[in-house]
Amino acid sequence: MAQFSVHDAKTNLSKLIADALEGEDVVIARGSVPVVRLVPVAPRGKRCFGTLKGKIAIDARFDEPLPESELGGWNLG
Repeated sequence: MAQFSVHDAKTNLSKLIADALEGEDVVIARGSVPVVRLVPVAPRGKRCFGTLKGKIAIDARFDEPLPESELGGWNLG
């Protein structure tokens, strides 16, 4: 595990980022106390529209008004 002072980290940030991307442990310390670890961010998955097509169904009554017995619980005021 490589440990760097805040000053060294500011001076060598590009190199430390490259090291972290290669899988090395990069720790930044204040004095001799480790305070943060530099790690790569996991890439987000690509969105694929239509993935749930055919798996979700909406009832035919979806757009109908709620019955009076259920409306009483809503604060519409």
